[in-house]
Amino acid sequence: MSRFTFTMRRLIFIAVPLLALLIQFNARAETALRIGYQKSSTLLTLVKLQGTLEKELAPRGIKVSWYEFSSGLPLLEALNIGNVDVSADVADTVPVFAQAAGADLTYFAREEPSPDAQAILVPQNSPLKTLEDLKGKRIAVTKAAGSHYLLIVALAKAHLTFHDITPAYLTPADGLAAFETGQVDAWVTWEPFVAAAERRQHARVLAPGQGLASYQRYYLASASFARQHPEILDLIYRQLEQTGAWVKSHPADAAKLLGPLWGNLDVATVEQANAHRTYQVRPVTLESLGEQQRIADAFFAAGLLPKHINAQAVPVWQPAAAK
Repeated sequence: MSRFTFTMRRLIFIAVPLLALLIQFNARAETALRIGYQKSSTLLTLVKLQGTLEKELAPRGIKVSWYEFSSGLPLLEALNIGNVDVSADVADTVPVFAQAAGADLTYFAREEPSPDAQAILVPQNSPLKTLEDLKGKRIAVTKAAGSHYLLIVALAKAHLTFHDITPAYLTPADGLAAFETGQVDAWVTWEPFVAAAERRQHARVLAPGQGLASYQRYYLASASFARQHPEILDLIYRQLEQTGAWVKSHPADAAKLLGPLWGNLDVATVEQANAHRTYQVRPVTLESLGEQQRIADAFFAAGLLPKHINAQAVPVWQPAAAK
């Protein structure tokens, strides 16, 4: 046997098992749907709980996996690097930061504005009464969240900037802990944390989101997944529409399901939180991204966004019915 023949046989012996492993890996990758979500991702949380996606996709050989994140920015970071394929709804601000960082993401659904689903909270007996009173105070806020933009706009309304306060960039859980222990003077957050703080900690709303920030929620997918699997996005979109309508028509039933998942919140607290969300799922259009540009411009002007972006220069997927 020649050295050449022997070498070729060795290479084939090594290559065939490796090729088989690669084929198995690719098969798994092609039949996996990885979804990232957070506690405020009400609709996809209910879809997950009811197993409706699994029922639709299992016959096609597609396995659904779910991954929970503390807030929207780490969720979209995971989406961008390929750790998840689809992102449940995140606040309107989060995709702006992702775009500025060069993320290749596709918008595929949105929820109509829910301005009252965010608020600036203070302790019940706090001396703070107006937005102007925030000057010089330590304020908990989650970086790049919708609440971050709410704080920018609220400060601007009071003729203040971030230089006039001490921001404490905290996750919702850490923000709650800091608020409870008096480490911060105010906390800017969203539902269900607003309702929970009002009812459990007797927090007082210093300023609601109404009149300050519209607070839309966006669903996104990796650009590659959107190109390769539009039929899966269409299925997810339809289930989001149906679930949103169900939550609004069955508020108590939805609250009973969500309460245990939201830190054992009681039904009344969950209903209060959900009453502040529209849950009306709509297609994303370039026109509907106008608010995204205002958000981007505000963050850039405040020195909080690394560069100016065109918020409408993004890939947008639309459901079959909207095309």
